Amino acid sequence: MWQLDAAELVDGFGANEFTPIEALEACLARAAACQSALNMFVSLDQNARRASEESARRWARREPISPLDGVPISVKDNVHVAGLSTSWGSRLLEGYVAPRDEAPVARLRAAGAVLFGKTNCPEFAMQGTTTNALAGTTGNPWRADLTPGGSSGGAVAAVAACCGPLALTTDGGGSTRRPASHTGLYGFKPSMGIVPRGGGLPEIFQDFEVVGAVGRSLRDVSTMTDTLAGRALPDGAPLRRILFVPRFGTHPVDPAIDAEVRAAAHRFETLGCVVEEAVEFGIADRVNALWPTLSSVGLAWMIECAGQFDELSRRAVPLDLDLLTPASRAALEAGRSASATLLFEVFAAVRELERELAVIFSHHDAILTPATAALPWPANETHPLVIAGEPVGPRGHAVFTAFANAAGLPAIAVPSGFVDGLPTGFQIVGRRGEDSALLALARLYDDMHPWRPSWPDPKIRKVQR
Repeated sequence: MWQLDAAELVDGFGANEFTPIEALEACLARAAACQSALNMFVSLDQNARRASEESARRWARREPISPLDGVPISVKDNVHVAGLSTSWGSRLLEGYVAPRDEAPVARLRAAGAVLFGKTNCPEFAMQGTTTNALAGTTGNPWRADLTPGGSSGGAVAAVAACCGPLALTTDGGGSTRRPASHTGLYGFKPSMGIVPRGGGLPEIFQDFEVVGAVGRSLRDVSTMTDTLAGRALPDGAPLRRILFVPRFGTHPVDPAIDAEVRAAAHRFETLGCVVEEAVEFGIADRVNALWPTLSSVGLAWMIECAGQFDELSRRAVPLDLDLLTPASRAALEAGRSASATLLFEVFAAVRELERELAVIFSHHDAILTPATAALPWPANETHPLVIAGEPVGPRGHAVFTAFANAAGLPAIAVPSGFVDGLPTGFQIVGRRGEDSALLALARLYDDMHPWRPSWPDPKIRKVQR
């Protein structure tokens, strides 16, 4: 039963083949079998069984309240779930228990979803890999000594290992889409403002970080997005004019990934889309260079104002910064030393990017890119040091995703194939607010080139820490 996606589970509930109680137990058993190998979960909710029992009673009465009623869903550990700890991957929040659901979680709960566990993330969700001093390192189900990416690494590892069909994630610069690509999943980042937030952690990424979903099927991700938005997004016709951008500026891309994305561009052409390849694409370079400033300044603001936040005020203020990982301390110092003019330079770069994208979207409906520039690297390393034979910095693997956050655009990672036994995929980005049209384009591709791999069985492997 743990191999079924959300829609298949719901079909089984409706046909009285099994119950939400049995579905949850299957997912919990699968999580127990895989946890030691992958280290995906930081906590499990003992009250989830009560939620599954309530759902089972609704299904017995033929009164399900949504297409997600009874479906087990995990939640990234930077989103509050009432009664569960929220550590945000940091020892500064160790022991903090959320008194309430954050708004997206409340919507899932109201829809009857069974929220059964919290998934691991790097400290403050600021890294492209998933490790922290509190919970340790998360491995990739396809090869446990490699990273699943970040910051939603625990979430994608759980779904790819079939410990629940869906996971709630966040995305402040690609944290849903890159890990989804590293693990063979669909990862959707909605347009800014589509999924309301509230009652959560301090917003160190401002509105640029949005809540999204990862799943093993595109229809599940679409259903979950509607639930998170609180409404069915209006139907959109598939987008047809695609700008294919294989490379951003001079940044290197793994040759095998490049080949996979080029193959996807050709498949879109066979589906009747008009695909034009960009000769050059440097409009995201300025935003990419400045993007770490946003979270660094946000982190500095949060630390300086710690007494204002319930999650931190219980600790002595000023906080013991020795509890932070070296990466977070470096980001904090960068934020403290940043000038106000530098922060405004970020916002100016965003405005410039929006103007240039408006020109592109006057001629094209969507942008096709790699989802990530690199295949998964060793889980104990922060980033790949070399891509396609060229040395790269900490965000060399992440150049394709942050521009969509900066401009508030919808973007989805779609799996396309395997490279040396590891899944990879591509990203498509649409106009702001045209989420349904973008999802329709992804469905057009998925219908003709369905992704139905044999999912990995990592329970006998051990992640190297």
